Amino acid sequence: MLSLIFALLLAVSQSSVAAEELKPIMLEKSGGFTVGGKVLTQPGTDQTLSCDHRYMEYFIPWKQRKTSIVMWHSSSTQSFQNRWDGGEGYKDMFLRRDYPVYLWDAPGVGRANWLCKAYNYWPDVQFPTENEEAWQQATSGRYVEFDTVENVHLQSDEAAVAADSGRLGDSVVYFTNSMSSLRTMLTAIKSESNNIKAIVNYEPFGHVFPDNANITEGDAFGSFIVPLEDIKKLAKLPAIQFVWGAHREGFNFVNESLIAAEFINKYGGNAEVVMLADDHGLEGSTHIAFADMDNAKVAGLVDRLFEKTGLDEYP
Repeated sequence: MLSLIFALLLAVSQSSVAAEELKPIMLEKSGGFTVGGKVLTQPGTDQTLSCDHRYMEYFIPWKQRKTSIVMWHSSSTQSFQNRWDGGEGYKDMFLRRDYPVYLWDAPGVGRANWLCKAYNYWPDVQFPTENEEAWQQATSGRYVEFDTVENVHLQSDEAAVAADSGRLGDSVVYFTNSMSSLRTMLTAIKSESNNIKAIVNYEPFGHVFPDNANITEGDAFGSFIVPLEDIKKLAKLPAIQFVWGAHREGFNFVNESLIAAEFINKYGGNAEVVMLADDHGLEGSTHIAFADMDNAKVAGLVDRLFEKTGLDEYP
């Protein structure tokens, strides 16, 4: 009998802990909107095409903190919505923490995939370019990546407009991954407001460096050279993190992160390189650590950053 009572008490205790960890998500509102872009008119007709815009899906908690989080993917919004096994992803984790969450599709991807410029194919491309159904299947099945210098500037230009619009709030933190990291750093440089407060870059492929760094500019997957004053602007952000997973010894982009952080900090910034395995014992982290099985522990590091910088406060 005593063992039965003990088992029942243990079950109640465990369910209470689970309930506390997964408090209900209560939203004031949710929805989406497009920002920016252009409208092209077919010559000689009244037909138009809206293009080069971006799409923002938002989730606003009933009780909300002052800081909004923009999750900028480099593959699909799905990477922020769930873990790889379908478990809870960053979107719901931070909604439970009362942060407004915005899922961002940059120009040319996802729900903002109409570009004003025509698509170009290689002459020998093994894709049925004249088959409209094939194109529909391809673009529905995944997001098309446009990793060109031109596209980096297009996406960061539009992101800066969104940051300055006020529709995301006046305290905005970006979570980025892979190639979206470079775009977000340029967004912070191009922004004309003080709304961007921090950037958490998960495995950034591409960095910005000052024009006095004696570094050769690369392509869309490499180094971007900017005026020194732009680096000083990044130094004014309360925090910038470059977060790397496991098995990255000698990886070139990790070295770039270290150099980029050093330049930002040289001018009074607060940039750091975070190695999930070496610094925090989170072994096995992948390129998309926020969707890994231990993403709750990875999110815990963000909690510490927000507490340290005061970005976790309520209005």
